[in-house]
Amino acid sequence: MIESKVIHEITPLMGKDVLYIAERRKKEFTYPIHNHKVFELNFVEHAPGVRRIVGDSNEVISDYDLVLITSPDLEHVWEQGSCTSEDIHEITVHFEFDFSDESLFGRNPFNSVRHMLQEARKGLSFPMDAIMRVYPMLSSLCQVKDGFYAFMQFLTILYELSKCDGAHTLASSSFAKVEVTSDSRRVQKVKSYIEQNYKNEIRLTTLANIAGMSPSAFSRFFKLHTGRNLSEYIIDQRLGYASRLLVDSTNSVAEISYQCGFNNLSNFNRIFKKRKGCSPSEFRENYHKTRIIV
Repeated sequence: MIESKVIHEITPLMGKDVLYIAERRKKEFTYPIHNHKVFELNFVEHAPGVRRIVGDSNEVISDYDLVLITSPDLEHVWEQGSCTSEDIHEITVHFEFDFSDESLFGRNPFNSVRHMLQEARKGLSFPMDAIMRVYPMLSSLCQVKDGFYAFMQFLTILYELSKCDGAHTLASSSFAKVEVTSDSRRVQKVKSYIEQNYKNEIRLTTLANIAGMSPSAFSRFFKLHTGRNLSEYIIDQRLGYASRLLVDSTNSVAEISYQCGFNNLSNFNRIFKKRKGCSPSEFRENYHKTRIIV
């Protein structure tokens, strides 16, 4: 059977290397959708109209784009889209640090960087002010010949990005297969229940009982801690799982709809198009166009 697969890129980062830095000037994006086990910080300049796909996130970028990805399973690609630029500038940095509690990077000064790397398992896109803050260091990184100073400069870039406001995650946690953690045990218990039961009807009273609160108090509590209404969160989880099935299975759209907790196909199509900007069938078709047939 012909199977569609994401390319698993073998990075040039080898052995005791700390960073792999690649700078390119080009007219188009041609590399197919891929993933890799190392972390990646990717900067793109002068490429308005390029379409960036990270997991189930699909966005058209403007003049500047900076994304951090720290999951080995999260597929991503920058596609040419409607970009007509003759001078696309791209800087890609691959790196692999041990940020465990036992390492140097597990110490207090690196707390914000460690948190950012956790968030970036879903892909993290940075706002313009953050990009401009690190732009001079990023653009000169390739010219730093001494490995120690290059590493220190890159570490400073990561630190500055970790302190910025306005970065947003790209792929949904359910698509990226990332376990969502929370400071609140009650919120975490509720999220775990939703993750295990997204295929079924989920009642507000059930979730409120799990949290040990009244339904109205729980609704306010959940939005305060997550920034989203409960119904929006459940829909986003279901859409993430549905997007993953559209990519990884040959099940029909109707089958996927019911498998992910939507009991009405037309409602599923309407919500999917509103959130993703295309129908489920178009999402599947567009996604597979970026893949290699082996």
